[in-house]
Amino acid sequence: MADSARFSLASEPLALGALDGRYRPAVAPLVDYLSEAALNRDRVHVEVEWLIHLTDQSVLPGAGPLTEEQRAGLRKIVTDFDGDSVTELAEIEAVTVHDVKAVEYYIGRRLEALGLAHLTAMVHFGCTSEDINNLSYAVGVKGAVEDVWLPAARSLVEQIGRMAEETRDVPMLSRTHGQPATPTTLGKELAVLAWRLTRQLDRIAATEFLGKINGATGTYAAHYASVPSADWQHVSKTFVEGLGLTWNPLTTQIESHDWQAELYADIARFNRILHNLCTDVWSYISIGYFAQIPVAGATGSSTMPHKVNPIRFENAEANLEISNGLLDTLAATLVTSRWQRDLTDSSSQRNIGTAFGHSLLAISNVAKGLERLDVAEDVLADDLDHNWEVLGEAIQMVMRAEAIAGVPGMENPYERLKDLTRGHRVDAERMKEFVQSLGLSTEAEARLLELTPANYNGIASQLVDHLK
Repeated sequence: MADSARFSLASEPLALGALDGRYRPAVAPLVDYLSEAALNRDRVHVEVEWLIHLTDQSVLPGAGPLTEEQRAGLRKIVTDFDGDSVTELAEIEAVTVHDVKAVEYYIGRRLEALGLAHLTAMVHFGCTSEDINNLSYAVGVKGAVEDVWLPAARSLVEQIGRMAEETRDVPMLSRTHGQPATPTTLGKELAVLAWRLTRQLDRIAATEFLGKINGATGTYAAHYASVPSADWQHVSKTFVEGLGLTWNPLTTQIESHDWQAELYADIARFNRILHNLCTDVWSYISIGYFAQIPVAGATGSSTMPHKVNPIRFENAEANLEISNGLLDTLAATLVTSRWQRDLTDSSSQRNIGTAFGHSLLAISNVAKGLERLDVAEDVLADDLDHNWEVLGEAIQMVMRAEAIAGVPGMENPYERLKDLTRGHRVDAERMKEFVQSLGLSTEAEARLLELTPANYNGIASQLVDHLK
């Protein structure tokens, strides 16, 4: 079809990105915290609370505390924020060509109906745009982390923990460098991943969300020029802390965003560990350790009807990589601002929601993927039974202990085991004959003869208890 005949979709209300299209249901909870509309609602929230704070503290002569009805009326501006509000703000911004100024005017329009027209000059008093933006972003990101992302991530880790508990006694051949190695249990290996992920979640849960409100270059210059009698640092600190944030006392025009860089690095690290889980589980599926439970009516392959593809884990890998690409960029970019201010952070921060969205989508896919797994214990057992050579480590260590105890004939244990096992398959009978030929003490020989690849896993099962 010629280009001139192609139907254009540009004017249709269609999503450009996958998060707002195909994957919208999985990430929808983030919209209330990290979308453009949520940012504007939070800006209105910060501006309204600043006005209330200034009047409650009687900071400006002639503007004392408001009545409860007036406070409620101001806060209703925030709770009533909806689609029509978004449209109105866009119309104002089309004139102001400034998003925060549009918020100031949006609030100002509503003061007369509340009997507060005389306070119009107090909206945005002493503020630079970044005073409002940094607090709005902090409020939004804090809400997204605490109300959406962390609960989803913790739920997933708890799911992994339950799987670890259920499979704590299921013996499994280890593979170091991809080669057969000292056996473990499936539960212990899942517990390792759950433990790693939990440490990152604990770091993320301890995040400090910083904020500032101190003027154009962080000096309170305009504040003291207009109202020199006020204790502006106290006003600033109590306001920021009243929003549930940590006050940053030393900034340029911007809050330095170091807390954001720290948070995004921690989330990226969580993502990378989760990516490790995806590749491990994908590999276990590939060798048959896990069987996937088919979804009724679903197609695994367009041409091979027998296939049940591990698409949930592959989807998660891709989304974790995309999320980390954005998070790494944000963490690197946001800590730098030329002199007292540049606007690189303004464009960068508009991608925070996208970074969180891809991570949340991955978490959802991993959870769904894990739900569809069955442990193929017969496959794990068969793999162990075909790798008796992994007992070579145990035999070598017993021989060393025997030599130290003075038992004769225990020389060169490593070399003797290497000759027996390296590059060779050793079955149960051959291993038994070898053990009996070593001249071990009766107790040591009996102990080794009781070992099998399935029970040579130390205290792997007990180690799962560390998740409790």
